Amino acid sequence: MTAAFGLSWRYPDENQDELVDALAKLNGVAKANILSGAGSGEILKVAVAAFTGTDKKLVVGDPTFEAAAGHAKASHADVMKVKLNAAYGHDLPKMADIPGVGLHYICNPNNPTASITPKAELRAFIAKVPKETIVLVDEAYHHFVESADYESVIPLVKEYPNLMVARTFSKIYGMAGLRCGYCVAQPDKIELMRAQQSWDSVSIMAIVAARASLDDNGQVENGRKNNSEVRKYVCDELDKMKFTYIPSHANFMMIDMRREVKPIIAAFKDKKVQVGRLFPPLPTHLRVTIGTKPQMERFLAVFKELMA
Repeated sequence: MTAAFGLSWRYPDENQDELVDALAKLNGVAKANILSGAGSGEILKVAVAAFTGTDKKLVVGDPTFEAAAGHAKASHADVMKVKLNAAYGHDLPKMADIPGVGLHYICNPNNPTASITPKAELRAFIAKVPKETIVLVDEAYHHFVESADYESVIPLVKEYPNLMVARTFSKIYGMAGLRCGYCVAQPDKIELMRAQQSWDSVSIMAIVAARASLDDNGQVENGRKNNSEVRKYVCDELDKMKFTYIPSHANFMMIDMRREVKPIIAAFKDKKVQVGRLFPPLPTHLRVTIGTKPQMERFLAVFKELMA
């Protein structure tokens, strides 16, 4: 990135082409199947703009990442929220029963619950959805999953023309502030989204960092390993205190505090520990990002103090 400052007077076109080449190779698809964006957040925005409208609903889980539903306001699209099932997976049968859908948004693993929708259920859903309805699977937390009941659906894009998958460099690659992500989809869907996108929305700095990240496999493996070890440590400590939590397949988790969580969030802030915001569908659950071992030791010390 430091070396690339010398390129900052130029538009990022050439560098972006090289990133698209690398992403296509990584995912076993053609360049025409890749659309880069300023984080997967931009991918969600342009997908909602392209595939929803006054007569095309957006269907999302409840709770899930709110960005897609927020963007639907600009499209004047109805947003249908379907409560997660008892295992905190997407209730795909109920989602499939909704008529007039332009776009299904499925975050897997899901944010904020860190839960997964099983691979067999998701495959069956994708096969069942009408071809005119788009399915956007957000795999932002893909790299953290260790369950055999999960798989990326990127390989299915070749088979299903209405399937799209969003990925980001914000999570395992640690580039949240740089804003770089991408989508894998069939070329005609890519072009419909590109028409909604700002030109050159990804900066040269982000592109160079993303290229370097793709060449550093150790970063991914080390990040996954560290997250898994520290997450287990936190879970073991919570088990000792007899607090339950939603099983996590990501780099964060949801802990049932057994009481309204809003005052607890404020109490953590007073103790200089930053935790997640309130998610109204889960008013007693505290969302906590898995940090380093010392950070989580500090979190648990304050947790024990506040919940004593």
